[in-house]
Amino acid sequence: MKLGLITTGLLQHDFETGLDLAHKLGFQAVELGCGGFHSKRYADPQALLADSTRFELWRAAFEERSLEISALAIHGAPLSPDPVTATAYEREFIDCCRLAERLGVGRLTLLAGLPEGGPGDRTPSWVTTPFPPWNLEALQWQWEERLVPYWLEKARIAADHGCRLCFEMSPSDMVFNPESLLRLRAEVGENVGCNLDPSHLFWQQIDPLEVIRALGSLIWHVHAKDTRIQDAQSRLNGVLDPTPHAQVARRSWLFRTVGYGHDELFWRDFISELRLAGYDDVVSIEHEDDLIDPDEGLAKAAAVLHAVLIQAPVGTHWWETMGVRAAEPVDELRPAADAGPAGD
Repeated sequence: MKLGLITTGLLQHDFETGLDLAHKLGFQAVELGCGGFHSKRYADPQALLADSTRFELWRAAFEERSLEISALAIHGAPLSPDPVTATAYEREFIDCCRLAERLGVGRLTLLAGLPEGGPGDRTPSWVTTPFPPWNLEALQWQWEERLVPYWLEKARIAADHGCRLCFEMSPSDMVFNPESLLRLRAEVGENVGCNLDPSHLFWQQIDPLEVIRALGSLIWHVHAKDTRIQDAQSRLNGVLDPTPHAQVARRSWLFRTVGYGHDELFWRDFISELRLAGYDDVVSIEHEDDLIDPDEGLAKAAAVLHAVLIQAPVGTHWWETMGVRAAEPVDELRPAADAGPAGD
């Protein structure tokens, strides 16, 4: 496995200074924010595609520091009922696909989006319960009229540019748990997979290790971000918490730096389950901790993951040195879950 990071943790630095920091901390890969909610400070697809000289100098900056580009990130609001927002995202999505093809990068990390609840609505609507009964009617309309048609088209565009869609499961999104991710794949096709971010699962009281076992080789990219449930607040108000992020002490949960929500043992188990599932690729740190400066947070998260990442192949098994033969192929650690390859 390789240690990576997403550029949201570097935006306090100029481009080359940020890459220098990533190299100094031992990162091997960078996931580039390219549109949607992300700043384009480190990767502006439209500008890079328009200027070959600029593109080559930009790409050389990664190569000089031995940093590969693991994915292009375009987490945004593709299904927004606001036509201006939706049109802007669609344009950025296509530019992102074109840049990925030129780079030879085969993964886009993104969100499925959240549409309105019915024709004529102006506000996105996240359905989380079957009652009142019109909730299920709204949910059916969202899937059939908005989500599936949109991603059928975009999955074809992505495939034409050699890209796979790595959806992150997140609250306030149509794809927020394994069931909804697998449904989208069943409806849209084999170009749909997962960007696994455990922080959003912790927040929903979902066990990330069970998710890895369920999704298996549909995990195509991985984020490393932690979450801490603030017990007193969650016991009082639950984890569905709209308290503004700035009011840190009053929130029921917080995004935390790796190791500050769950201990090193969890992260060892997380990495081991990924290997059992056949994932042997980039683990990308995403810093969104309101209590720790990004530079310090990246350094601390990198230190934890440097200690727990399994980087070398298994090699010779201990029992092979004693002359014991395997009864079954040792490379089939866990059955695939209707999937394609784990890496590019």
